[in-house]
Amino acid sequence: MVVVVDLKNNNMEEKKVKIKIKNVAQSPLKLRLVADLIRGKDVNEALDILQFTNKKGSIFLKKALLSGIAAANEKYGVDKDGLKISHISIDGAPIYKRGRYASRGRSSRILKRRSHINLELEVK
Repeated sequence: MVVVVDLKNNNMEEKKVKIKIKNVAQSPLKLRLVADLIRGKDVNEALDILQFTNKKGSIFLKKALLSGIAAANEKYGVDKDGLKISHISIDGAPIYKRGRYASRGRSSRILKRRSHINLELEVK
């Protein structure tokens, strides 16, 4: 798992932190179900939702959110109370292709899908 943090501040009024986590071992469809729960919420509320969500993807999104909180604290000195999720998207990553033997001498393909998480936090 690769974490990319973008702390560019193009406009002095906008204070945003971008987090990219690449090659998460979960299909994009399953991660989008969890991402839809926290889209547009405050960070404290999103952390509470992820804490009690019974999905594997909530672990990855919680780590991304905590990474964004740490980056915002380092860059702007803001606590998690002053942050809001402005954008979250889940993109597809390269797919691992595997083979499996099937009946009557055939073989079938298994696609192991992976994801990229794009998260953007803004200061309220």
